[in-house]
Amino acid sequence: MPTFEAYEGQTPTWCPGCGNFQILSSLKKALVELGIEPWEVLLVSGIGQSGKLPHYMKCHTFNGLHGRTLPVATAAKLANHSLHVIAVAGDGDCYGEGGNHFLHAIRRNPNITLLVHNNQIYGLTKGQASPTSARGTRSKAQPFGAVSEPMNPLALAVSQDCSFVARGFSGDQEYLKELMKAAITHKGFALLDILQPCVSFNKINTFKWYRDRVYRLEEDYDPSNRLKAFEKALEWGERIPNGIFYKNNRETLEELIPVIREQPLVRQKFSVEEVKRELEKFY
Repeated sequence: MPTFEAYEGQTPTWCPGCGNFQILSSLKKALVELGIEPWEVLLVSGIGQSGKLPHYMKCHTFNGLHGRTLPVATAAKLANHSLHVIAVAGDGDCYGEGGNHFLHAIRRNPNITLLVHNNQIYGLTKGQASPTSARGTRSKAQPFGAVSEPMNPLALAVSQDCSFVARGFSGDQEYLKELMKAAITHKGFALLDILQPCVSFNKINTFKWYRDRVYRLEEDYDPSNRLKAFEKALEWGERIPNGIFYKNNRETLEELIPVIREQPLVRQKFSVEEVKRELEKFY
């Protein structure tokens, strides 16, 4: 059985009090409780404070380009179905630079997990407004306030029939851990948006601000009801729901591609001669 210590990586360099620490701890606990060994996990990240998380864990990791987390994670899963592939991104990294990849990952439904550190700001590049920042958010880059309406990633995901849509809060670690376990074990593309205060640059959405508003979805809530899920995803302000908003059962991308349905690429025989013959067709 894996242990919490088996996942220990480098010493984090996040700001003291950053919500990322709770996300890191919750993820380690979730993997340990699921009995998943470090060598069975691939963490893929882009750029941002969220992108540093794989450095602080001991498992397979891939740190790539800004906004390009999901293409790498999808390719890795297609090549090796046995890996637990977890994409880690920030709200800017995923919903901004990576917004197009986010939409098409929902469409394709690869069997991967996406953890989005949503602090409603660009934390690494010193606090400019992100796609999820509230309208009017002031920063050095937006001295008159952000003029765009904030993106609602959960409502977008539900509208596109994403196979698993959930939201957690880094200040509620026990519940966050359980949501992570549900996302990791779900068959299909699983989005877990995590509300995570940035103590350095976001002075509005603090831990207290969230604790005064966040609540868990009711026990009798039905995540198979897509219309109800969309309605709940639109709820924001004095009350902010957390939990599993929506789930469905769809064929995964791996199951839809005939040549890898039964055997992933990593298990298939490779012939240099066959590659040469194919290349000669283009001469």
